[in-house]
Amino acid sequence: MKRVALLGPGTFTEESAHHYLGKDEFNYINCKLIDDVFRSTVNGQSDYSVIPIENTFEGSVSLHLDWLVHEVDLPIQAEYVYPISINLLCTEEFGESLAAGCSQLKKVVSHGVTLSQCRQFLKTYLPHVELEQVGSNGEAARLVKELGRSDVAALAPSGAGSLYGLHTWAQGVQDHQNNFTRFVLVGPEPVRFPDQAIAMTKTTITVTLPDDYPGGLHQLLSAFAWRRINLSKIESRPTKKKLGTYYFYIDIEASMESVLLPAALQEIEAIGCQVRVLGCYPTYTYQHALQES
Repeated sequence: MKRVALLGPGTFTEESAHHYLGKDEFNYINCKLIDDVFRSTVNGQSDYSVIPIENTFEGSVSLHLDWLVHEVDLPIQAEYVYPISINLLCTEEFGESLAAGCSQLKKVVSHGVTLSQCRQFLKTYLPHVELEQVGSNGEAARLVKELGRSDVAALAPSGAGSLYGLHTWAQGVQDHQNNFTRFVLVGPEPVRFPDQAIAMTKTTITVTLPDDYPGGLHQLLSAFAWRRINLSKIESRPTKKKLGTYYFYIDIEASMESVLLPAALQEIEAIGCQVRVLGCYPTYTYQHALQES
């Protein structure tokens, strides 16, 4: 049975992996930190890692992108999106209004990205509390359970509440309800998700220009534009080699098995660009019916 490393237990990453990969088809290895998730697959302790890479409203998860580009050489083998509904979890129930109950809290624990997705809720109901960041939402729920204090709460998925026996004070407290996170599955070998329909095939690359010169980006993009190849994402990121130097992280809605995409990459390499292919992989779209079944 293939082994999959992820942030967990009690996290959105775990919840999403169970939805797409199934609970019993893979052996899941829980890690507290994203560093441990990556290293698990690099060191051969797992076959794949599940990495949250982008959120609808917060954009790219910079730390995870940096690991993927700078720290490891693990190709992307699949991509999927999953809805994120954040809950306020506590050790005890309260019989008062939400505002009255929240006034009793002194600390809220969660992952940094999750806290940033709940700014309005925190500003409205919990402006007085101390915010503590931890490595995952599941770890936040575990700490609240371990502390056993009624004045400490976690922002986490409902599954974390069930796992640690916490009560839900408020559901769906994220600032925007249309909140999705994009995950990638990285590892040395291709994988097919059981019982899931492929939406499209994508290719992700990084491109470093030979020098910073006028029209360089236009010349790069032209190689894709005249071939009518759609770029679903292009983001400049620091090379970490010299201040003011950048590479481009690009998601392409095309396969390396096509005729046009390899030709486009050859064209931009011919003008001196450094190109690295991070993966050519299937993408999967969230289906509500699958979650309910």
